Amino acid sequence: MTLDDLRVFIAVYEAGNLSAVARAHSCTQSAVSQHVKRLERETGVALIERRPRGVAATPAGRILYEAALGGIGALDVALRRLGELRDGHGGTVSVTTGGVTVRHFMAGAISAFRHRYPHVGLEFRSAQSTRRCVELLHGGGADLAWVTLDRPLPQIRQRPVVDLPWVLVVHADDPLAARDSLEPADLAAIRYIAHPENSASRRRLEEDFIRLGAGPPTPAGVADWDTAVLLAELGIGHAILPALPRLVTPPDSPIRAIPIPALTPLTVGWAVRQWNVLSPLATEFAELVAADNGPCRDGGEGET
Repeated sequence: MTLDDLRVFIAVYEAGNLSAVARAHSCTQSAVSQHVKRLERETGVALIERRPRGVAATPAGRILYEAALGGIGALDVALRRLGELRDGHGGTVSVTTGGVTVRHFMAGAISAFRHRYPHVGLEFRSAQSTRRCVELLHGGGADLAWVTLDRPLPQIRQRPVVDLPWVLVVHADDPLAARDSLEPADLAAIRYIAHPENSASRRRLEEDFIRLGAGPPTPAGVADWDTAVLLAELGIGHAILPALPRLVTPPDSPIRAIPIPALTPLTVGWAVRQWNVLSPLATEFAELVAADNGPCRDGGEGET
């Protein structure tokens, strides 16, 4: 059993297709099969089974996948750090998160971290969903993930940092701009700019609409948080968003942010494979971001 065997098996498990893995690894489908067969010989059990369209893991295959995923990811991180020591680099902290969240949650921490460690690299990998962030963590592509914390994730530790209440962002001339807050009954009549597909914030918002009896929300286009604010500023639509730290609406602002207290606050924070295996630099960056955003109102530094 080799590391390459395990890496190929992980790819087969996730892709469910031998030919797709062969293309990604620039090898033949037969070579991919040999990696899997070698693992099956050594474990003595079938790990995948052929289906009309691709392959699927057996129960034994799922056990091996879950064990290998964390181990390979941690090993890849260790190898990267060893390479940095060998080459005399100061090190790198790799973070994955949504494309707009760095500006809202990390600007101050990035400035402070670079001032302390000018020779340490900060690497950001944009991902459009919590699921993709977690995949990067498992695969060793990131040390830290800043995500919406929604439910427990396999082999992932979560640490809440801040709870964000929801607001409706509208142009200052909109009739709703004079309201102090919005009630559940108001939501049914709002056509809002939806969040990206598969995002945790979109799912949570849709679930809350239904819970409050407002029915499924009626989207008027799809955009990330910053783009939704811009569209609201242009008077093109309404944006139901978490109250982002840098969403400031002074009296002369062209937009207004109206609280929606009935919606469940959105909790955001860090996700990692294991806190105790993070490098000291990654741990310090995570702590800087947490301190910059203040304690989570609902439980502080609890972990799941």
